[in-house]
Amino acid sequence: MNYTVDNGRPAAYYFYEPGPDDALNPAGTDPHEVAIHNAWSLRDQLSVDRQGFELHEFDSTFQDFDHDHQIREHFYPQVVDFVKRHSGAIRVEVFDHTIRRRQPPEQMVFSRPSTEFKQQTTVQRPAVLLVHSDYTVQSGPQRVRDIVPQDAERLLKGRVAFFNVWKPLYQTVQELPLAMIDAQTHQDDDLIRMELKYRERTGEIYVMRYAPHHQWMYFPQMEKHHALLLKTYDSEQDGRCRFMGHSAFEDPQTPGDAPKRESIEVRAMAFF
Repeated sequence: MNYTVDNGRPAAYYFYEPGPDDALNPAGTDPHEVAIHNAWSLRDQLSVDRQGFELHEFDSTFQDFDHDHQIREHFYPQVVDFVKRHSGAIRVEVFDHTIRRRQPPEQMVFSRPSTEFKQQTTVQRPAVLLVHSDYTVQSGPQRVRDIVPQDAERLLKGRVAFFNVWKPLYQTVQELPLAMIDAQTHQDDDLIRMELKYRERTGEIYVMRYAPHHQWMYFPQMEKHHALLLKTYDSEQDGRCRFMGHSAFEDPQTPGDAPKRESIEVRAMAFF
């Protein structure tokens, strides 16, 4: 797993060619071999509020993943219903999606969609081979302000949580599966702020430093009727999971002739 060195400075990723005065502090430069446990036997015991993730059945009837407008019109409502049912949220706003497919090795460490201040969709990006969590204590609330500016200040007075819904597109996932850290096994100081440098603004996520007590889990052989619910931010500070580290990984048990992984992740904010 590609962890990040904690050198006291935020990591940084540039979406443009950095200049000579830009401070370079890349993430993912501290790889560690870890044990990753098969979580299928624990499926019914997992909770997004404890471990940070759950796996559930998902209606796989929709198959038109090559057309963004069809995804927005027909697949997004399924995601809204899925998040509401499994989180208890009263309002869910889906704001983008990413389709992941195998890319050349030099593109596979880190790749993020554009974070313009509007709804958008993103397709055809590589798997992220970096231990990370998608939002921070600053960028979570800011994303609410970006997506629903007219309601943001009222909504931010209550509980807000962000979820990713991750599922295979067509075939069983045999290569580059997704693994998650049980959120009960990482500490707040394992999180390192990573700045996402755009020419017009700076966003941020969390990457993570290595700690031997992190317990990793995954669901091998996920099929198209399975979906992971991943919590990437929670405003509540009552001891429940607020952030959850995750990463794709090269599974040494993957057959040499395995089909390339194709998956979709849909990002949503939920209000309670």
